[in-house]
Amino acid sequence: MVRHIVLIRFRPELSEADIAALFQELHQIDGKIPGLLSITAGRSESPEQIERGYMHGFVVDFSDWETLQAYQDHADHQRLGAKLVAGAVGGKDGILCFDLAVNAVKS
Repeated sequence: MVRHIVLIRFRPELSEADIAALFQELHQIDGKIPGLLSITAGRSESPEQIERGYMHGFVVDFSDWETLQAYQDHADHQRLGAKLVAGAVGGKDGILCFDLAVNAVKS
């Protein structure tokens, strides 16, 4: 499995409703790409409070690297990605992506 983690520093003029609409658009991709396992998005609720301005983010789980690539190539992702870049502080500089291979531990 591959976990796609995206953290975003949104521009201060974007309201929580604006951000929620972007995340709703993200959830609309669910079911369009075989192997996309789950999408979770929202605002940080960390008790540590060390987000360093990355107060919103999302995680998308994929069955494999090929599915992640299919997601990245998908037209809906391309459109949403452009909106996220436009809404982030400094454009792409306000977005942090991290892709992690997650291996199931067998007991």
